[in-house]
Amino acid sequence: MWQLREGSRPVLTDEGGAILNERTGRWTYLTPTASAAVLFLLASGDQGQASEQYSALYRLSPEQAAADVRAVADALTTQGISRELVPRTRRWGWWR
Repeated sequence: MWQLREGSRPVLTDEGGAILNERTGRWTYLTPTASAAVLFLLASGDQGQASEQYSALYRLSPEQAAADVRAVADALTTQGISRELVPRTRRWGWWR
């Protein structure tokens, strides 16, 4: 599941946007297409679903849409603004 880190404050519109990283005090500015990718990622939490919606909006091939959404998600993760949560697997003890 993809999400913004605690302390990241988004200001997103169809015309672009920005995300404030409260830990560093820096703003990351987004193009309109990057803003749409972030909106879809936040709404779905999954890069696959977000890329489907992105593909439909911009009439892109599924491969191109997936690459674009992945690029935005990776860039924000690299900057420490977002993260990909790995679902926990339940571990059973010896009493199983």
